[in-house]
Formats: sequence, C-alpha cells, structure tokens
Amino acid sequence: MTDPTARLEHLLTRFPRLAVAVSGGVDSLTLATIAARTVPDFMAVHAVSPAVPARASERVREMARRQSWRLLEIGAGEFADADYLSNPVNRCYFCKSNLYKRIREVTDFPIAAGTNLDDLSDFRPGLTAARENGVVHPFVEAGIDKQTLRGIAARAGLGSVASLPAQPCLSSRVETGIRISERDLDFIDRVERLAEAALGPITLRCRLTNLGVRLETDVSIPPALIETIQELCNDERRLFLGIAAYRQGSAFVGVKI
Repeated sequence: MTDPTARLEHLLTRFPRLAVAVSGGVDSLTLATIAARTVPDFMAVHAVSPAVPARASERVREMARRQSWRLLEIGAGEFADADYLSNPVNRCYFCKSNLYKRIREVTDFPIAAGTNLDDLSDFRPGLTAARENGVVHPFVEAGIDKQTLRGIAARAGLGSVASLPAQPCLSSRVETGIRISERDLDFIDRVERLAEAALGPITLRCRLTNLGVRLETDVSIPPALIETIQELCNDERRLFLGIAAYRQGSAFVGVKI
C-alpha cells in the first residue's frame, strides 16, 4: 500500500475507539482529521495550560467545530508537578506523563499521539512517558515522516495548517534550570504573537536564557519590530540579547537523558 493516507487509514481501522491528544499543531490536527473519518468512536482531547499558546487552543476549537469532532478539553496538571516546574533537561517527560495520566482519568479509549518518524531521531523525553502510558503513534507505525504528513494534511483539506511551522509548547523556550513560571510563558507568548502579527506564521522562538532574552529565527526581522520587542523587554526589566539563527532545541542545556 503506497498511498500514505491509505496506509494511515488502514492502520486506524483496527481501533473501534480512539482518543487523539491534539495540541494544535499540524501533526496532531492531521491525525485527528483522518481518525475522525476512519474510527467509529473518535474523541479529540486538548490540554489547556499556560504552556499552550491561546492561538493553538483556538485552532483546535475551530477545527473541532468545522469537522464536528467530539472535543474534550482538560487541564494537563503539569503546573502542580514540582519536577516539571524545576525545568530539568527532561522536562517534557513530566509534561507528557501528566498529560497522558490525565487523559486516562477521563476516558478508557486507547490514546494516540501525532508523533512522526522524524521525531524519533530528535531528543524527545515525552516518548518515554508515551511508552509508559501505552500511547500509540499511528504516523510512526504507518512509516510517515513530517514531509509526508504535511502532504496528507494538504490533501485532507486542512489548508494553511498543512504548512504550519512546528509549534512546541511555550516551556520549550525556557533554558534548562530556569524555573517554569506563568509570567515567563506569558511574556514569551506576547513576543511571539507580536512577531506573528507582523510577519505571519514563521519559525521563530523567543528564548529565555540565564543571560537574557534571545530571538531565534532565520527570517529577516524589520527594525521596527525589533524596537518593539526591545521596549517590551525593557518594560519587564529583561535584557534583550538580540537576534540569532534558529537552532532547534537550543534551550536544552546539559546531558540529554
């Protein structure tokens, strides 16, 4: 079976019931879209958290409304976890552990995540939490990587979602060892929303480091936008370190475990 959408649909037919963890990015939205058309009893579960950008939650709600999904919104509970808040290098493990345990509290459906083949070669502590909680990865099982996944999204009629830049949680912008706080995450979100309003959806990260605030992107930033971000940093008594090239996972500091 060479068509990737057909492979995915065939794999999903083994599930009479399925809960898809939907973050608001292209991976999980695409999986939920195909699952909703294939699985007889389908549910989308979205975690609302200070670490989840409001625009991601809005995207999930709009997609659920348009496609008539059964959508359940939950609190993931990670902000009650001292291990998560201390922001170790494997913070994502604690985030996903809380998420999957919370989903299991509200449904006995099998849980699926939007992990794709490319994710397996990246540093993903959350995959350990997924394994411990019996989470399935249909894209991986169907041999689908990110580029192929975007093609599935485009053919499924997801429009601009198909080209949506990767959007991990806001806590991923905070350098290892800096305690996670709602105030910092709100600041990060405001900076990135300013950039998106001016430039559209691009790959850009507002990194919080021990030295100050660094903006990472490979896109040219207009001087007026840089000045606005500088002013926002000044208002919050944060040192703006300027613009740097985007580096995936640059907030991770230390031995990756």
